[in-house]
Amino acid sequence: MKQSTRILRLDASASPAESSSRGLGDELVERIMRHNPDSAIRQRDLNREAQFIDAHWIEANLSANDARSAEATQRLAYSDELIAELQWADHLLITTPMYNFSVPATLKAWIDQVCRAGITFRYTANGPEGLLRGKRADIVITTGGVPVNSPVDFASGYLRQVMAFIGIDEVDIIAADGMNQNGEQSVARALQQIERRYPALAA
Repeated sequence: MKQSTRILRLDASASPAESSSRGLGDELVERIMRHNPDSAIRQRDLNREAQFIDAHWIEANLSANDARSAEATQRLAYSDELIAELQWADHLLITTPMYNFSVPATLKAWIDQVCRAGITFRYTANGPEGLLRGKRADIVITTGGVPVNSPVDFASGYLRQVMAFIGIDEVDIIAADGMNQNGEQSVARALQQIERRYPALAA
């Protein structure tokens, strides 16, 4: 049964025009929309608008809501906007290359903006608890040489941990790794993963 879904897409590649991760993201979105044609999508290019946390952001975040100054509220406005998008979405799609064994700084900046105690997670007697339940995530990762899930892959496991930390436990990794060895084969493997998740529909 087809049903509408709200998709939030985040692209982290620093090379938009030549990005394999974005190309695979385009294919994934096309498949999702074929299965759920009434779906809505919002998209952010993290490479164009990343904001990094600093001492002023931390001070604002630690202040009580009812005592927060106008300046502190403004300092957190971008974070609030990103979190509102996450809360709106049913389905999170992240496309990212692996840079130096991990995620791009722009994606890490987004993570720092959305992981906020009392909003996207909370501390309990049993440890942290994610507050964004009932969502799923597809994460497209491309690498030049590092195999995904290898001992030197510090991207896929980290992203799974971040998703679980904020309550998103249903996560699929779509990997096009080893692009420098054989890019066509790497992309073909990733497309097969997408096909298994969203089979082509009959015309």
